[in-house]
Amino acid sequence: MANLEILVSELPTLIQNLKLTIGDSNQIMEQIILINNIQEQLRNIKKLIAQELKFENIKNSAIATLPRIVTVASLFIPSVGLVDPAIAGKFGLSKTQISLTELESKIDVWSEWGYFLQAIATDLLSDLQLVNQLNSDINHFSLRAQFQVIAESLKINFDFSNSKILQGQIYKISNYQKELLELQEKLNYIFYTIKNSHNLLNILLGVSAFYGKYGFALEWLDDDHELIISSQGKFQELTDILNDCDYFQEQIAALIIQADTLREQAEQALKKIEQESSKEPIISQDVEIATKFSTQKIVRSALFIASSLLILGFGGWKIKEQKMSLSLTQEESAIAKFKSAQKFGLEAASLVQKPPHPLKVWQQAQNKWHQAIILLDSIPNETSVSARANKKLAYYQINYKSITQKVLIEKKALANLESAQKLATEANLFAQNPPHSLLIRQQAKDKWKQAINLLEVIPESTSISIQAKQTLPIYKTNYAAIR
Repeated sequence: MANLEILVSELPTLIQNLKLTIGDSNQIMEQIILINNIQEQLRNIKKLIAQELKFENIKNSAIATLPRIVTVASLFIPSVGLVDPAIAGKFGLSKTQISLTELESKIDVWSEWGYFLQAIATDLLSDLQLVNQLNSDINHFSLRAQFQVIAESLKINFDFSNSKILQGQIYKISNYQKELLELQEKLNYIFYTIKNSHNLLNILLGVSAFYGKYGFALEWLDDDHELIISSQGKFQELTDILNDCDYFQEQIAALIIQADTLREQAEQALKKIEQESSKEPIISQDVEIATKFSTQKIVRSALFIASSLLILGFGGWKIKEQKMSLSLTQEESAIAKFKSAQKFGLEAASLVQKPPHPLKVWQQAQNKWHQAIILLDSIPNETSVSARANKKLAYYQINYKSITQKVLIEKKALANLESAQKLATEANLFAQNPPHSLLIRQQAKDKWKQAINLLEVIPESTSISIQAKQTLPIYKTNYAAIR
């Protein structure tokens, strides 16, 4: 029993190390060896438990409460805060006493987890492409860190008095805009890889790209078989990472709009500086001539101005005030429309990442491009954003045309699939209640042939291409049987 008590006192440390840290692939082999050692110690404990149960005939008795065991147990009480609630189920030594049969059952669970980690590590190391991707990810910041760096960098105080400094700031904003688009593309890859992949190794690649140089560890499977992952002391489920991706998608979209607005302000300020610097100063001789001419002109025009004021009164000033108010409202409306159009464009572009997509997704993107085009087309030419709006309008119209073509292709493919399925159903009806006449067999054969022809022309770029490929051999077999 003494040896068993010693081994049990070391269990918390063993179980705490029973995880697989994924980052540098060169360290994975070392971890496989460590997991093997832990597995061996767990087997030794299980052998000793079996001996105790056999020779002393103890079935439900508890391990005696010893100072070592009490200390081990107290280290893993969640309320103390030493164990994150997400992995509290991994540790089973929160009692001062635990029966041998209970401990034996827990060791079986831990051993299964160890075998699972070994299998994942082996699969990772056997795939050179996965290894290269993991080694590449640890050379980059995490997605969160990249976002924070860009967000902090966009807090720019413009120097509106120096054109050279302003040009440098505009150049920096352009680089940040490029980095934001790259980060958005990376985020989309992470989100769709984790959400849609059915292969665990591919999912781990998405997680690796999310955490970057910080790496991550596979800690445990909870009661709902949800994978628990840790990085920098923080424990998360895969669904938590997807929620973080949703959050960053919104934040990156907002930063893109912010960067666009900052760049617009800086470019307008630079343009104003250049216009002022291009004006030539008036020489003193011209000033003297202009002054004399102005004095004579003022004397001649005084009567005319006075009579004009009597006729017009203050009506002219009122009209001017109304025009200024209208112009200001028009400018604000144009800016708001431009930003809304950008938002629709970003949402549309995000929707169609990583095709193919179902018809509904293409139609949603098509609708967003259409709304963006309507907004841009309604911006008046005399507003400050009209030039940029016209540029984006041309770009959005190209995208809308492309998406419309995708919608038509997807609709046609879906119609082909539905027609083929209908023809197959009709052909099967002909095959019921044999024997059949030659005419009925010919009609069934024609329907199978039509169905096959419809499936064969479905493009591979469509979302139903896989379903069509899976169905095609069945239809061909039925057609061959009738022939």
